[in-house]
Amino acid sequence: MTGINAYLCDPLLMQIAARFPKALHSDLEQAGRFVTSAEAQDLARLANTELPKLRTHDRQGRRLDQVEYHPAYHALMRRSIGQGLHSSVWEDGQTEAGRRHQTRAARFFLAAQLECGHLCPITMTNASLAALMASPNLYREWAPLVLTRKYDPSQKPPAKKAGLTLGMGMTEKQGGTDVRANTTRAERAGNGFYRITGHKWFLSAPMSDAFLVLAQAAEGSSCFLVPRILPDGTANGFRFQRLKDKLGNRSNASSEVEFEDALGQMVGQPGEGVKTIIDMVTLTRLDCAIASAGLMRAGLAEAVHHARHRQVFGAPLLDQPLMQRVLADMALDVAGATALSLRLARAFDMAASDRGEAAFARVMTPVVKYWVAKIAPSLLYEAMECLGGNGYIEEGNLARYYREAPVNAIWEGSGNVMALDVRRVLVRAPKLFDEVLAWISNQLGRGGQGTVDVLRAAMNVAESDEGAARILTEQLALAAAGAELRQLGADDIADAFIETRLAGQWRTTYGMIDARHNAKAIINSLYPAP
Repeated sequence: MTGINAYLCDPLLMQIAARFPKALHSDLEQAGRFVTSAEAQDLARLANTELPKLRTHDRQGRRLDQVEYHPAYHALMRRSIGQGLHSSVWEDGQTEAGRRHQTRAARFFLAAQLECGHLCPITMTNASLAALMASPNLYREWAPLVLTRKYDPSQKPPAKKAGLTLGMGMTEKQGGTDVRANTTRAERAGNGFYRITGHKWFLSAPMSDAFLVLAQAAEGSSCFLVPRILPDGTANGFRFQRLKDKLGNRSNASSEVEFEDALGQMVGQPGEGVKTIIDMVTLTRLDCAIASAGLMRAGLAEAVHHARHRQVFGAPLLDQPLMQRVLADMALDVAGATALSLRLARAFDMAASDRGEAAFARVMTPVVKYWVAKIAPSLLYEAMECLGGNGYIEEGNLARYYREAPVNAIWEGSGNVMALDVRRVLVRAPKLFDEVLAWISNQLGRGGQGTVDVLRAAMNVAESDEGAARILTEQLALAAAGAELRQLGADDIADAFIETRLAGQWRTTYGMIDARHNAKAIINSLYPAP
């Protein structure tokens, strides 16, 4: 859908952004105008049809190990890096002080409505800086090269480039999620360097300038910063085997790689690789939620636009009672996902100065990532169905959105990993839940105590029964989403969300709200006609 402004047509996002400094609203307006422009939509299409290509050798048989991208991908990268999506939370300056995560999240939410594949290296670069802070000398060396807001895809040593992107390599064939089973080795090479030998089964964005890699040192699993090109311009032992043939996320290359004596420097303490990299993973999980919410927003906007203009049985499709209720029900989930994702970003901003916000960030990061990423595929399928056969063809955007949606639920920890993380906090630091439940109860007001009682019962079951962790995780997400919608003052939306999501009704499809809620008003309030 082109010719609108994705920011100005989103009352909920504008309401959330109302607390931002005025100077940032023009940035969001420009971003909203760009992502729905015909030019940008064409870039997104080309980046996903003209796929990355791996060149392992040059014409003379020498190792090359480079991935070639279509110019459309580079254009998207240049735009997003120019906006600071890869770095703004780490920059100095007062304009966004105290709201850096929130303002970046709003921009990221809009960018995800255009194209998500190129956001993978953007996400990893932003998050990698968190891990690098465990080694201040490395941070001081690398951060200035990342913070330039300049995109430089040239094949040069990092110090000779105008700007850098960073990636990560964690999973291996035999381990997957269990990174402690990794076999990649790191042996001392002198002068603080290590030689890395082994493999990574998934190394996304393989043209990044350096990667955070987990490898087994003498002290145990440790984290290393491994540049792709050495200071003298020679390759650093990366041997790309092939690119993954993925369901979606096609514009972003994901590779299998073998390391042959690749030089790296340790990040953080020896034997504490997982601990070092967890700060990075926390930020990537936030982005998974924000991107999923953005995808859902874009997909449902397509469906609502179609329903407004499609005539069925002599009336607009939007006026048909069943379609109204389906779209309104979907709109509630998108509103809840959007509000909850940006609520988590707010907690990240405030965690250092507010104990309750720190508790929210720790408890709710896996909760938000779990729920928002998991509901995206089913919602986008339903959006396709609203368009009928036209929603299923590749010429439209919805097929691409649908193929893209599952990756955020799988990447950076699948559903079970997220639920187990929630249970781990429950077992180790149960008082953190008290802060979160107090906030939920306070925001929900009348009836909030009943919701908290249900959550405490779910906590008691999950504490003794690991298999119940998903139930607790989903209930926490729904309660917190309803609480944040209430806090935002979206009372009609909050009422409908709370009644349909927290009342205990079993739901497997959309369209289950009844006549007590004004379906058309819900649609028009969240998706106003341009």
